[in-house]
Amino acid sequence: MKETALTQLHKELGAKMVPFAGYTMPVQYSGLTQEHLAVRNAAGLFDVSHMGEFFVKGPEAEALVQYVTSNDVTKLTVGKVQYSYLPNETGGIVDDLLVYKLNNDEFLLVVNASNLEKDFNWIKSHNRFDATLTDRSDQMSLLALQGPKAIAILAELTNVDLDDIPYYNFKLGEVAGIKNVIISNTGYTGAGGFELYIANEDAETLWNALMDAGEDFGMLPAGLGARDTLRLEKGFCLYGNDIDDTTSPLEAGLGWVTKLQTDFVGRDVIANLKEQGIRRRLVGFTMLDRGIPRQGYPILNAEGETIGIVTSGTQSPSVNKAIGMGYVDVAYKSVDTEIFIQVRKKQLKAIVVKTPFL
Repeated sequence: MKETALTQLHKELGAKMVPFAGYTMPVQYSGLTQEHLAVRNAAGLFDVSHMGEFFVKGPEAEALVQYVTSNDVTKLTVGKVQYSYLPNETGGIVDDLLVYKLNNDEFLLVVNASNLEKDFNWIKSHNRFDATLTDRSDQMSLLALQGPKAIAILAELTNVDLDDIPYYNFKLGEVAGIKNVIISNTGYTGAGGFELYIANEDAETLWNALMDAGEDFGMLPAGLGARDTLRLEKGFCLYGNDIDDTTSPLEAGLGWVTKLQTDFVGRDVIANLKEQGIRRRLVGFTMLDRGIPRQGYPILNAEGETIGIVTSGTQSPSVNKAIGMGYVDVAYKSVDTEIFIQVRKKQLKAIVVKTPFL
C-alpha cells in the first residue's frame, strides 16, 4: 500500500487507517458523525493526497484536453476550474475530474486515485497533439480545508484575498510561509472551503499550521468516512459507485458538462443516446421505513418488480434520515415517486426526492 506524506502524522493523531485506492488512508479520527458535523458547522481538514495530478503542457495542450474531456475547455480562462469527465468510446465514463487552466499552454487535471494509471494511459493513448503529459501525483500532496469557518482559518496563514477566489476558481499564493500553493475553491463537501496543492515536503508544515489556526474555530481532522457522507448529502457522484465505465453521463445527470458542440472521444455515441432517450436515471431518495440503503441493494416498485439498483446510501448526520442514490427505470424518476429498497428479505419504503438532500 502507498502512503501519503502525512500517514505517520495521522497515526499519531489516532486515526483509523484503512486501505483505499492503493493507499493507506484515514477513514476517521474522533468519529464519523462528529467530523461530518464539524465540517457542516465549523471546519474539517482532510488529507486527500491520494488524488492524482496530471500536467498537460505545450502549444496544443488545450486541444488534447478538449478532445479527451466532455466539457468545453475553450471556455476556461487562466485561474478557472472546470468539472468534467473522460468519456470512453462506448458512451461510458473513464473517470470524472477537475480541469485547471494554469496558463494558456498548461493545464492541471485532478483525477481519482483509483483510476490514476487507467486515466494516464487513456489520455496518453489519445495524445496525437503537440502536448506533453506528466504525472506528478507522487510528488504532490493535497489538503482540503472545508466548512463555513474555512475562510477565516486560512486567512490567518495567507495574505491572498480569499474572497477573490469564487467557486471553481483558484490562485497561486503563499500559505504558512510555503510559496506557490495552488489555492482552489471547488470542494466535494458542499460546505465551502479550499483545496491546497503543495509539494510533499511541505505537507506536514501546512497540516500543522492549519491545525493550529483551526483550533479556536472548532476545526477537526476529518477522514474519508465523513467525506463520503458529506458528498452524498450534496448529491455528488462518486466514481465506482454512482458512475463508471458502463454508465452513460446522460443517465447520471451529467448532461450539463457534456458539450456536444465540441469534438471529444465518444461524442457521437452520447449524441445518439440523447436523441433516442435514456432508459434509466440516477435519482436521490430518502427512506420512509427504517433501514440504511447500501450499494448494490435492489430497488423495487410496489409490485415487487426490480426497477433499479442503489449506488450510494448512508444515514445522513445533517438531516438525520437514511438517504441514497440509485438508478431507476425512467418511469420512476419523478420526485415523490414511491419506491422500495430490498434490504435482505424486507422491502422498505422510500421516496424519490430532489438532490441535494440539504
